[in-house]
Amino acid sequence: MRPCVVLLFASLLTLCEAQGTIEAPVFVLKGRDLLLELDADPPDGVSFVDWKINKTVTLVRFKPDGEPHVFKDFTGRLEFPERFSVILKNLQEADSGVYSAEAGTSTGDELLTEYNVTVQGPVSPVELTVDRVDSESCDLHVTCRTHNSHINSTFRCVDQVCSQEVGERSEVTTSGASLQVYLLNSTIFCNHSNQVNWTNASDTTEHFCLSNAPSFHYGWVTAICTVTLVITAALYV
Repeated sequence: MRPCVVLLFASLLTLCEAQGTIEAPVFVLKGRDLLLELDADPPDGVSFVDWKINKTVTLVRFKPDGEPHVFKDFTGRLEFPERFSVILKNLQEADSGVYSAEAGTSTGDELLTEYNVTVQGPVSPVELTVDRVDSESCDLHVTCRTHNSHINSTFRCVDQVCSQEVGERSEVTTSGASLQVYLLNSTIFCNHSNQVNWTNASDTTEHFCLSNAPSFHYGWVTAICTVTLVITAALYV
């Protein structure tokens, strides 16, 4: 049994397999499937094994000598790769909750496995904008923005060496995702992520600092050449 690995590259996540520890947290991208397995074999003499959500709603009942009985609300959404295992198809945010497997025995119900499942949708795209460039020191004033949140920060670059000076570095958005702006290898990143999905935008500091560097003006070239000619002529007088 493999543990559930939460991948930031959520497009690679096709099936999340829950690891059977009590209250194990599991994060699933909306629309994906979830595999639930028992952490241990049912005890001897078990009458049935139920998979439930939030302790009250039963998804399916397994009996030792019969086919799984799927309860009405989950008809067409469950698959059974092996005995006592369940694949719940096409999860939505409403499917978030505590999933548990309980064994019915002669002494009462026994909790076998429990998972705290959170279904999250993909995060929204982000936009990184440079609002202002102070040319003397090449201070970059930037905004990292999503559809419902934004943070501002300032980066200072001296001799092409940049650092993050002031402003916000991260924020939790209204949807519970994380919005971050940071500097890595002379590139400014604006990152929006939750436990199962991420998106970002970036731009290089050189793109702004070099374009704002003072140029060698043609008038100075003319003046230098003129002075040189005058000095040269004077030497031959």
